[in-house]
Amino acid sequence: MEQEINEENRGIEISIQRIISWHLARNLIHGSDDKQQVLKLMQEVGELSDSICKNTTPVDDIGDIIVILINIAVRNNLPLKHCIDHAYEDIKDRTGIMKDGIFIKASDIDGNK
Repeated sequence: MEQEINEENRGIEISIQRIISWHLARNLIHGSDDKQQVLKLMQEVGELSDSICKNTTPVDDIGDIIVILINIAVRNNLPLKHCIDHAYEDIKDRTGIMKDGIFIKASDIDGNK
């Protein structure tokens, strides 16, 4: 099991490096800006929403969103692991409830935002 996880992680690392190289080869890091990339991200999120609503596979949409997030992370000198670890630290002790399929933080329920 651990070997499978390590192989998958290595595969993810290779994929990320290929995406970064693709961005660089097309001048999408230095030739674009965060605002343009966020606009593209929002377009892709809209496509994800469309796929979910139409009950079609979201695999392409999720992949496209990850590609754009990698671009934004690289342009801001933020390693993805750092971003993921930061998010986990933020959520790891979070409590709340599920309501209509949405997780609502306890602090939002209590009004203590």
